Amino acid sequence: MEPLANRIRPETLDEYVGQEHLVGEGKPIRLAIEQGHLFSFILWGPPGTGKTTLARIYANAVNAEFFELSAVSAGKEDIRKILKLEVEPGRPKVLFLDEIHRFNKAQQDYLLPFVESGELVLIGATTENPSFEVIPALLSRLRVFVLKEFDADQMNEIITRTGFELDEAARAWLVEMANGDARQMITMIENTARLYDQVTVETLIETLQSKHLRYDKKGEEHYNVISAFIKSMRASKPDAAIYYLARMLEGGEDPKFIARRMVIFASEDIGLAQPTALVVANAVFRAVETIGLPECSLNLAHGAAYLANAAKDRSANDAIKGAMEDVRRFGNLPVPMKIRNAPTRLMKDLGYGKDEGNDPEGDLLPEKLRGRKYF
Repeated sequence: MEPLANRIRPETLDEYVGQEHLVGEGKPIRLAIEQGHLFSFILWGPPGTGKTTLARIYANAVNAEFFELSAVSAGKEDIRKILKLEVEPGRPKVLFLDEIHRFNKAQQDYLLPFVESGELVLIGATTENPSFEVIPALLSRLRVFVLKEFDADQMNEIITRTGFELDEAARAWLVEMANGDARQMITMIENTARLYDQVTVETLIETLQSKHLRYDKKGEEHYNVISAFIKSMRASKPDAAIYYLARMLEGGEDPKFIARRMVIFASEDIGLAQPTALVVANAVFRAVETIGLPECSLNLAHGAAYLANAAKDRSANDAIKGAMEDVRRFGNLPVPMKIRNAPTRLMKDLGYGKDEGNDPEGDLLPEKLRGRKYF
């Protein structure tokens, strides 16, 4: 039977939930669809945020022949077959390449001339920063659109569309569990409904804990285990961190994916408590790049144990988030005169670089933010 996520997949933008910054009135993807504009792009965002659905809607709207490949299993030969296929004259070929970050440099190089000539319209989907994983020559020919996690209201709208009756407690539990991943949530509802007469908090928990059910092995297990790995390091539990690391490696996870999150963790969770953590994490990432599997598993284990045992301090993480909130809220506030650069006489005459005594606290922040503490 076709999965529920596919059966309720939106077919038009009017049915599509979320991503208003891309598909709302006057926004780029809606405009491209309305104008029939053909171009290649990348959809970058967390899992279960509608990347595949949006690609299908776009291809259908521009009357294209839609081809879907996963970079995990596809190769050059699969692309050759698509290029050789005859389609209706004038009808473009849209290739949706899921997990484009898993294509190696040679495979991406092979794609480049077909994208450049327009023989293929490429839509890549990735959960990874494309500037790290897509070669510059290909990336320069693609627009990058960033998708956001679904918020609670959007997740509840998607629950309603499944057609299953859930009370408020079950809805709240699902939204919290899925953390913005609609596909995981839909699959969880479907699996619970297969096992039990009703979808309640209790039956959802039973389904989640079932040893006989592993839903969406390509997606949810992947993100559940990386989450467990991070949370184990955060809780200073090296044994658990090493276990989840082994799970990922045995499951065929990209070691760079793991190492990149360790670099982020070193600043986000350890920060100033042990500044050398960032040095170690970067060294692990570099070792993964240069050594590769299977030997780099030792480097990853070394790094995971070090990060788990390190003291934790999120003050730098909290500080930059607080500062960015103020930047978004207040915009470009004037920089105090005494710390402005004054390379010309005119600028000096205007007071640039001069201490006028109007910063009594000496915190060097714009006047509107005087006294603000981020640390």
